[in-house]
Amino acid sequence: MTHIRARFLQIVTLAVCFSFASLALAAQSQSSKTPSQTQNPSPVSKIDGGVGACTANFTVRDGENKPIYNAQISVQLRYGFMNMRKTDLQIGTDSNGKAEFTGLPNFPKKPLAFHIKSGTVSKTVTDDPNTNCVATLDVVLTVH
Repeated sequence: MTHIRARFLQIVTLAVCFSFASLALAAQSQSSKTPSQTQNPSPVSKIDGGVGACTANFTVRDGENKPIYNAQISVQLRYGFMNMRKTDLQIGTDSNGKAEFTGLPNFPKKPLAFHIKSGTVSKTVTDDPNTNCVATLDVVLTVH
């Protein structure tokens, strides 16, 4: 009986020591951060096509140069033998009007047509990954 009680006390003592040590390490790492490290910016909305290594980074703004939140950007990827395989991708922009497509095909037969829509306003932007694998597209949506 004393052997079991001694073992139990050892386990409890170790658990208490580990919990105090982890609290001390957490407090030390938190105090060593500067204020700029504790404020992380919101991540950009991303979607991966999984077909290639090209990317397209979008910034969507209105006519007054303000970012548009949740502007829907869609594209259809065609790939494989005779372009028989299709993948439809759609993403909404974040609060800064930004969105990123990764994993776009390196050598598509036709340029990719990105359709951007916010409310009743829409626009189509094309990009050819053959010539511009890392595209940065700034789109302005205005009512005509």
